[in-house]
Amino acid sequence: MARVTAKKKLTIILSLIAFVIASIIIGRAVVANIIEKKIAEAKSAPVGVIATKVKYSNFFDKLETFGTAIANQTFSIRIKKEELISSVNFDDYPSVKKGQIIATLNDRIIEAPFNGKVGKREITPGILGGDDSIIATLDDIQTLKVDIKVPENFLGMLKKDLKVEASSTAFKEVFNGKLETISSRVDPTTRSILVQAKINNQSEKLIPGMLLNIDLIFNETNSLSIPEQALVIQGNDKFIYLIEENKIKKNSVTIGKRNFGKIEILSGLAQDDVILAEGTNKVRPGSKIKITEYQ
Repeated sequence: MARVTAKKKLTIILSLIAFVIASIIIGRAVVANIIEKKIAEAKSAPVGVIATKVKYSNFFDKLETFGTAIANQTFSIRIKKEELISSVNFDDYPSVKKGQIIATLNDRIIEAPFNGKVGKREITPGILGGDDSIIATLDDIQTLKVDIKVPENFLGMLKKDLKVEASSTAFKEVFNGKLETISSRVDPTTRSILVQAKINNQSEKLIPGMLLNIDLIFNETNSLSIPEQALVIQGNDKFIYLIEENKIKKNSVTIGKRNFGKIEILSGLAQDDVILAEGTNKVRPGSKIKITEYQ
């Protein structure tokens, strides 16, 4: 009886061990199956993306150069102090209108020949009458002139009224203008051609003598565009991810100019096509997506 009992106990113990092992194996299989399902669901779930519509933007080429600001019109007169009866305050650089009295002298009145700003120019030591005279200046600065030397290889793009953008380190803004005159000759020494631009300075922030950064704008086009980050380049291939029926489709494109974070599209897309705006590394052709935001 003792042997039978011991045998039964061994059998029970072995059965329990087998049950535990089987439970562990089955449990792991169940967990693995659940994990696989979750991974499959995650893979099949739409990926949230930021999209944009293909639209038209302005593209252009530009030549960057510089030039010195010149008053549109200028008028200077030397006044002897003993002849001066009254005048505007030359040290304040006041604005005057055409016909307004600038100074009253013993024998005559000086009137402004045009609208502008009046000032006093310092006299260089040694000039006759320097200590006893004032040189008054009147400058029309609501329009400024800028003489620019352009390399001769850009001659083909030069034309009257070409758009010009001027800027200065003194101000964080762009002043617009246009090309006014083009010289009829190339300087054989510098291999450049002299042109003159007129800059709109209605605010009168810019003054004569300032060094201005000048951009000559040419080859302007209004073309289809996409954000730079939407373009994918692999070797010689250039493509974007087109979104159709909430799926990603690889679409080859031909590109042109790049301006201000935009890329010109010459072929491969149409206006209002919806494309992936950013995050091209998160999807592949055929991926299901969900648009969460439009740029």
